[in-house]
Amino acid sequence: MSVSSSGLSSSAAPSDDPQRTRDPLLGRRLLIVEDDPYIALALEETLTEFGLVIAGMARSVDEAVRLSREDGVDLALLDVNIGHEKIDPVADALAARGCPFIFTTGCGRAGLPEAHLEHAMVEKPFYVEEILTALRSELSRAEER
Repeated sequence: MSVSSSGLSSSAAPSDDPQRTRDPLLGRRLLIVEDDPYIALALEETLTEFGLVIAGMARSVDEAVRLSREDGVDLALLDVNIGHEKIDPVADALAARGCPFIFTTGCGRAGLPEAHLEHAMVEKPFYVEEILTALRSELSRAEER
């Protein structure tokens, strides 16, 4: 599956494989911060199919900061640029709680918040497997701390 301005496309559906039932992402509550409504909706639909629970969707930094401070979020997927705003305050709020997160961007690592360069980044356009792998990696890294 890949995402573009028109949404996600699928080349393979999630399986009911027994290995999938051991996926650490199953049942995790995810905050999605994405200003493009088509990408946000495609992510919501696709990531739900893979067992994640969408705890919140934000299209502005203010809304994302508010949601990131709530206890109902286990992981977050952060678009680096929300309109003309940078995602830094949201990443700071999540980091303060010890909540794992990854970045999505079309601008490469140069646009990432300086204080959070150690977090995974998935470059747009992306495949959903890249997002799932990055989320699993961040979750594992957070649990090791």
